[in-house]
Amino acid sequence: MNQNEYLRTQIRDLLTRADAHLMFDEAVAGIPPNLHGVRHGSIAHTPWQLLEHLRITQWDIIWYSLKPDHVSPSWPDGHWPPRDTPPDARSWEQSVAGFRTDFEAFLGVIDDPSRDLLAPIPWGEGRTLLRQALVLGKHNSYHIGQLVQLKKALAGE
Repeated sequence: MNQNEYLRTQIRDLLTRADAHLMFDEAVAGIPPNLHGVRHGSIAHTPWQLLEHLRITQWDIIWYSLKPDHVSPSWPDGHWPPRDTPPDARSWEQSVAGFRTDFEAFLGVIDDPSRDLLAPIPWGEGRTLLRQALVLGKHNSYHIGQLVQLKKALAGE
């Protein structure tokens, strides 16, 4: 395996292996719909808010990296849903599916040997695909951890 392949493998592992934390699917699984919009104690967000923040921010990081005409939502308000609760019964699953779809698309980019992970993104203010992957991994890990903590608190653990 050459260094380029090794780097891609390491990034993929960072984004897809649990290692020291739970992954997205485990975090969102088993949260009953009646708790999607519920706050607990001093935890600042509801499960819905955390899920949507994960989806929106991941979408922004990924598509900023890939499309020169991408327009990022305003910060911070545009990266959080406007409500504590999902707008309807289907919104939770749509948000989960959107997160997964964007995540898989980005993994395809990371796996693509024609993409130079270390080259500055032309419109990216010096950012590279490697940097974007690291930011994505860090951001997702942080907020997935918050979601797991909230899930446990809401379940009374």
